[in-house]
Amino acid sequence: MFISSAFAQTAPAAAAGGGDLMSTLQSMLPLVLMFVVLYFVMIRPQMKRQKEHKAMIDALAKGDEVVIGGGLLGKVTRLSEQVLHIEVANGVEIQVQRMAISQVLPKGTLK
Repeated sequence: MFISSAFAQTAPAAAAGGGDLMSTLQSMLPLVLMFVVLYFVMIRPQMKRQKEHKAMIDALAKGDEVVIGGGLLGKVTRLSEQVLHIEVANGVEIQVQRMAISQVLPKGTLK
């Protein structure tokens, strides 16, 4: 009963005012600010990381030492457009997709 009477008291005032522009902007402001914060905290850094990862994948060359997504270490022996051949041990070569590479190690890391 308390809620219905409070709602009844505010309903005619809103209809008579016709929707004040300032109150509408003030109600939208927190939503806009939240989106701006999310953009700078989450979206923009993720896009930057994706760009860096793509540049790293494009710069791969034969002989690079890499870490695969599962933590496997190896040396690139052959390259193709989508697939890399990586030597993980003497005589053991595996094929992985380019996007599976998570990191390029400095030369001489693998012995």
